[in-house]
Amino acid sequence: MTTVLLVRHGLTTQTDITLPGRTPGLDLDERGRGQAERLIEHLRQVPIAAIVSSPMERCLQTVAPLAAALGQDVQSEPGLIEAEYGEWTGRKLRDLAREPLWKVVQQHPSAVTFPGGEALRDVQARAVGAVRAWNAQLGPDATWLACSHGDPIRAIVADALGLHLDQFQRVGISPASVTVVRYDALRSTVTRLNDDGTRLGDVLKPTRRRGSGRLPSLRRRPPEA
Repeated sequence: MTTVLLVRHGLTTQTDITLPGRTPGLDLDERGRGQAERLIEHLRQVPIAAIVSSPMERCLQTVAPLAAALGQDVQSEPGLIEAEYGEWTGRKLRDLAREPLWKVVQQHPSAVTFPGGEALRDVQARAVGAVRAWNAQLGPDATWLACSHGDPIRAIVADALGLHLDQFQRVGISPASVTVVRYDALRSTVTRLNDDGTRLGDVLKPTRRRGSGRLPSLRRRPPEA
């Protein structure tokens, strides 16, 4: 059984603000660098056979401290790169939400090809193909880490769960989170999803609207880009 640790890159100045896509030169911000350092303690005891990453700077920077702590090199994998958003690259999310295609992305992503960019079904095909190729290369019983981006990781998880791509928006993948998928000859199993180190009590902490008499509701997590 091969185990894959799927890690989303840490926070940048553009997280939840724009759709940076493959824009070069986007680095982790101070928060993201802190998240990268915390990955060391989170994963130090895991016997990681290989650290593989999208070639984007924000992914390479996320796993660099861990790789240094483990004395390993980071191997670049183009199949894990962010989706090519074409004409949407760099645009603000609040503006994109007004585009007719935005609703299709949310509700029927398997039908989406970004203007001048990539189809989401192709994102899934290449990302899953990259994971399975590394599984075969590293062999059974290996545990390895793949650092990528929100949409490719969601697509990999949907495939592992046997979900249609149209369901992948239901999978939450937070910055610097770890998702664990195990593969054997017959099936894949998701054993941990979106572990960002947040205590359950903080996630479920009730809040009450100021001036309202309503019962407390669960705190909503910020939207992901």
